[in-house]
Amino acid sequence: MRRGLRFVPLALLLAVVVELAVFVGVGRALGFGAAVLLVFAASLLGLVLLRREGMRAWRGFRSAASAGQPPGRQVTDGLVGLAGAMLLAVPGLVSGLIGLLLLVPPVRRLARAGVQRTTERRVSSMVAGDLFGPRTVRVRQGAPQPAPQPEQPVVVDGGRAIEGEIIEPGRH
Repeated sequence: MRRGLRFVPLALLLAVVVELAVFVGVGRALGFGAAVLLVFAASLLGLVLLRREGMRAWRGFRSAASAGQPPGRQVTDGLVGLAGAMLLAVPGLVSGLIGLLLLVPPVRRLARAGVQRTTERRVSSMVAGDLFGPRTVRVRQGAPQPAPQPEQPVVVDGGRAIEGEIIEPGRH
């Protein structure tokens, strides 16, 4: 994970450059005032949705916890919604579009499934089970495989003890 962190500054710089290029393009197409108004409206909408998504995530977590169900699905859905609202709140047209897409239910389900798969790969199966409940596994019926036979130990010199010295590789 730490190896990927070295690319964060480069990714942020690239995101700023893309945001500026898109803003300039929209400013030329619609006019500077309309572009600024669009960014302001998207940020305002993001701030309003941030509160709503935060409350929704908290209510989902509490209802799952009180019902004794694994809270992972509600937490993951809430995190995706919060990420979408935060991206919408950040001034920028590209980030606003990505944030808006994360709030659309089919895209949100896909993002939630991706976050869940990534989480399940990074944590132990016991923690994943506590978060998301039992996993669904597909099983195909096929020809039974023969059980592997345990290897018999190799007996040298009738099994009598021999005197010797163990020499580690590289240490003579």
